[in-house]
Amino acid sequence: MSPMQGHPGPSEHETVGAYALGILDDAEATAFEAHLATCEWCAQQLDELAGMEPMLAALADLPGSGSPAIGESLSAKPSPRIVNNLVDEVAERRAQKRRRSFYMVAAAAALIVGGPFVAVATNGGDSGGGGNGTSQTFAANPAKELFTGIETKVSGSDSKTGASATVAMSEKGWGTETALELKGVKGPLKCSLIFVGKDGQRETAASWSVPKWGYGIPDAKTEQARNPLYVSGGVSMAPGDVDHIEVMDFDGNKLVEVDV
Repeated sequence: MSPMQGHPGPSEHETVGAYALGILDDAEATAFEAHLATCEWCAQQLDELAGMEPMLAALADLPGSGSPAIGESLSAKPSPRIVNNLVDEVAERRAQKRRRSFYMVAAAAALIVGGPFVAVATNGGDSGGGGNGTSQTFAANPAKELFTGIETKVSGSDSKTGASATVAMSEKGWGTETALELKGVKGPLKCSLIFVGKDGQRETAASWSVPKWGYGIPDAKTEQARNPLYVSGGVSMAPGDVDHIEVMDFDGNKLVEVDV
């Protein structure tokens, strides 16, 4: 470590590393403690180096570190140059760790800020303009893209609930990949897309929440509520084994049924 400008000579400051490692004899330790009482810089460095022996032991085991084994260092009372090299290397690793922590916090903050934009896009809006004349950017909607890309689709509606659904199905080696376009449903609700097999087996392909303003409401005041909802999912049964598909709320009420 290099001494700060305006502080005593390097020999006194360099002793902080040896003192932290506990390799000074009694006379040297007493002399350094007297210096420590009047040196804020050494006190700060000693505080940062507290508990560094385990770190130095781990550092000494790193391939190509060039550092002597810690046991040999302590027993052989290493020279100030070796001590300072070890201390500087540990200090640099601590600084790198602090920088990594900062970047992780920054990345998490960006994810939190960016998350709502992705969620807003799930109701089908690829792009749009704000009501106040400002522009809005929506994230791509994978569920809508999947729905559009699948050729096989089946539809159904329910005059009682006013809901309508179109389900796209694509056969896969593991079962059926699916995407739903749902309209005419108001919330607040929690819903599920359920595949019912010809043998009566039931599998849930996806589940979601419907906000109070709903999805696919033609006379809604906002574009968000007028847009349909797109949801993707999958089941283990093959398309040929599916009898019909249901959209149900969590209370067991059927909103719409689609025959296959």
